[in-house]
Amino acid sequence: MTEELVTERERASAWFKELRDQIVAAFEGLEDSHTGPLADRLPAGRFEVTPTKRTAEDGSDAGGGLMSVMRGGRVFEKVGVNISTVYGTLGERAQHAMAARKGIPGMKEDPRFWASGISLVAHMQNPHAPAVHMNTRMFWTPHAWWFGGGSDLNPCIEYDEDTAHFHDTQKAHLDPHGADWYLKLKAWADEYFYVPHRNRARGVGGIFMDDQCSGDWEADFKLTQDIGRAFLPAYLPLVEKRRDTDWSDADKDTQLVHRGLYAEYNLVYDRGTKFGLETGHDANAVLMSLPPLAKWV
Repeated sequence: MTEELVTERERASAWFKELRDQIVAAFEGLEDSHTGPLADRLPAGRFEVTPTKRTAEDGSDAGGGLMSVMRGGRVFEKVGVNISTVYGTLGERAQHAMAARKGIPGMKEDPRFWASGISLVAHMQNPHAPAVHMNTRMFWTPHAWWFGGGSDLNPCIEYDEDTAHFHDTQKAHLDPHGADWYLKLKAWADEYFYVPHRNRARGVGGIFMDDQCSGDWEADFKLTQDIGRAFLPAYLPLVEKRRDTDWSDADKDTQLVHRGLYAEYNLVYDRGTKFGLETGHDANAVLMSLPPLAKWV
């Protein structure tokens, strides 16, 4: 393992931690500044931070991270912002899945891996404020490395102007990397976040990439950073706009049913959920994305 690789991995892991700190501070700021009806009944929400760890099959330490979860806030009913850096040896099933998807050479001969990233899911108190998902990550083996990530908006009550703002902000952050990046990653998100058994999208889309390895680590890292940097300016204005909107029991019912769709997707199709559970990461951290309450009709 070269010194350059160690430095690159350290830079990526440090960036995910920095992004996590920015988001946690911004979300707690939304709680503090909220003056709507719930502010009279609930204290401003705060994140509870819990260390997580991954244990290898032989019982040795295999990395971990921080699970930061806020429950029952004025604005956020449940939001998690997790970071992790894990490493070790991929089991046989994980080797097969990774080799089939990425075509990694030499996986059986040397199945070591390292992975780091940030993952965020927010479920809101107000049905008019959209739920959201975001993640960025880096995956490494002795034979290659990849970046991935994106963010997508999941409103239960859709507003065209909110969707436009979310997408326009992401496009503005991607355009410096090339005029085709936004359309490429939007199409990828539309495909990835589709729920086949419901014959519909999970939300109103966003951007998504996986297995990004151009051969230029620095360029791919900068692209990944700008995907992360786009998140707060794309999302915060929507929450600030919708968090005080009056809602009805019917609106709340619509929200709970939509959350059922979100839970179905994450448990059945999401690659991150499957990888986390398959490689022995903390199950509570992996399943942080699930909503606190949901409903099926």
